[in-house]
Amino acid sequence: MAPLKVLLSSARGFCAGVARAVDTVDWAVKNHASPIYVRKQIVHNSLVVKTFEEQGVIFVDSLDEVPDGGTVIFSAHGVSPDVRIHAKTKRLNVIDATCPLVTKVHQEAIRFAKEGRSVILIGEAQHDEVVGILGEVRDKIQLVRSVEDAKRVRVLEPDRVAVISQTTLSLDDTRLIVEVLRSRFPKLVTPVKDDICYATQNRQAGVKALAGKAEVVLVIGSCNSSNSNRLKEVAEEGGARAYLIEGVEGIDQAWLAGAQCIGVTAGASSPESLVQEVLDYFRRLGANQIEELESVAEDMSFARPPQLVQLAALKMARLPCA
Repeated sequence: MAPLKVLLSSARGFCAGVARAVDTVDWAVKNHASPIYVRKQIVHNSLVVKTFEEQGVIFVDSLDEVPDGGTVIFSAHGVSPDVRIHAKTKRLNVIDATCPLVTKVHQEAIRFAKEGRSVILIGEAQHDEVVGILGEVRDKIQLVRSVEDAKRVRVLEPDRVAVISQTTLSLDDTRLIVEVLRSRFPKLVTPVKDDICYATQNRQAGVKALAGKAEVVLVIGSCNSSNSNRLKEVAEEGGARAYLIEGVEGIDQAWLAGAQCIGVTAGASSPESLVQEVLDYFRRLGANQIEELESVAEDMSFARPPQLVQLAALKMARLPCA
């Protein structure tokens, strides 16, 4: 094989919302009474989920699987009001790890509906985040996923329409959909700040830069990770051959045939350990240069969920005095 150069996007891996959610489960495992239940996957990454399962965390699809009075953590993707009501009826001890940027979209849906607007949500129908947002204002919200959907959607009052979006979509695709909606509804109202989160935007900008320099781009992320799938698509649109892999074991060496430069990035739910394993793989192949491609620096962080802060304070209060 010819000498390889590997370019690594600096905008990769855990975003602030994922880091917060993972930290929440980690703290609960180490400091709270077992068992700990998590509704859905805490984040969309198989390794993260498997690691917590090995520590005794129980992941469930429904709160019906959690014993009354038990402790449950809501995932980073958020939940609908129906789920919260269900938790109350079961007297569950809830720790809410919903990403604050997802909560922002929930609040926008509620606000726009209260203003009497028809709300259009751009998103993927089966994604946990979208299911939660749709549940906030079921009778006043419609889902669109494509330009074609945007051309067909119907509303009661064309002058009173607002649009919001899932946080992990393609920035370019979403922009096209909004343009179509605005052409149909000139008074369309949008959020003050983009709903597509900063990390999604940064990782997509980073993978565009990779695709401009590398023949092949490897995106480390699980197949059910929306933001990771979008990274693969963005790389392909940039002209690279792109592949989504769970980890180093997913690499097919045939993909690298004829390539002199390989780009590597990771979705917002992927641990850095997976990135380093992929880099080690290329070192073993004889990669003579591994270079980090600089992009926007990220310094955002989120406070722990208030329920976790309360539990931590209670734990400290119970410690014996020295």
